[in-house]
Amino acid sequence: MFYVKETLNDALEIKTEITDENVFCRCPRCGTEVKVDLNEFFGDEEFDLFATALYCDDCGRKVRS
Repeated sequence: MFYVKETLNDALEIKTEITDENVFCRCPRCGTEVKVDLNEFFGDEEFDLFATALYCDDCGRKVRS
């Protein structure tokens, strides 16, 4: 199981399992929340979690036009 962990202060730490329902990013163009399917990236040797940005559907259409 993969999970994220964040220490909020000395007395409080939050851990949550990473699932196909709880991974999101922000569109780099408009800031809209975008749901991410990490399965699309597994196996891609070029994948860089920190350098990857995903556009929302609207901005993606504008960029491709």
